[in-house]
Amino acid sequence: MEREEKYMQLAIAEAKKAEEMKEVPIGAVVVLNDKVVAAAHNKRETDQNAVAHAELLAIESACKKLGTWRLEEAELYVTLEPCPMCSGAIILSRVKKVVYGASDPKAGCAGTLMNLLTDERFNHQSEVISGVLGEECGRLLSDFFRRIREKKRRS
Repeated sequence: MEREEKYMQLAIAEAKKAEEMKEVPIGAVVVLNDKVVAAAHNKRETDQNAVAHAELLAIESACKKLGTWRLEEAELYVTLEPCPMCSGAIILSRVKKVVYGASDPKAGCAGTLMNLLTDERFNHQSEVISGVLGEECGRLLSDFFRRIREKKRRS
């Protein structure tokens, strides 16, 4: 588990970058052969783009850097369980393994609402490891949304 925690810490650092930008604090890193090849964080508000999720941005960056859309040996570390859109991108880019921190009871598609990543009806499946530094990842999100609610109450 030590290895997973090391890379999840990097995803958490990305999430904190998002938070500094007043974005929902979600971060992702793509690892290949024990090296980080891409890192990203949510940028939906910054870019005014509904699909600017951390996972999609990290996958896109990894594909560009590696010169291929096939990430068959890559691992994706993300602070929040992937949504349906991100799970689809993970399947289509053939990511080998997904490690996430906090579960997402509203949109999680890597085991919570459903598990698209291991569904054998698709032509590719990803190994899923959940809960790595889950409390820390979840706390980032809950603290972020608590501050937003407090700010709205004061307004």
